[in-house]
Amino acid sequence: MKLRSDLILRKMGDEHVIVDPSQDVVDMSKVYTLNETAAFIWNELQGIEFDIQVIAGVIFDNYDVEFSQALMDATILIENFSKEDLLES
Repeated sequence: MKLRSDLILRKMGDEHVIVDPSQDVVDMSKVYTLNETAAFIWNELQGIEFDIQVIAGVIFDNYDVEFSQALMDATILIENFSKEDLLES
């Protein structure tokens, strides 16, 4: 899988917001924000093919968690990205 290449992550104040630059008018009901960890992972995954193991590896290598926890967190992140249509089809 891959992140949608038409989306941009922007930092606005303390928030990390996914922006669709093709929208003329921003629909605030469809704004997706990321926490610091998810924003870091988003940046690590830009432009590459990845799977749950890659995401878990990023989490495991950069945060003080067991690999089993990193896998659970990666699963949740992929589910959220998929639900919000942030992945390429």
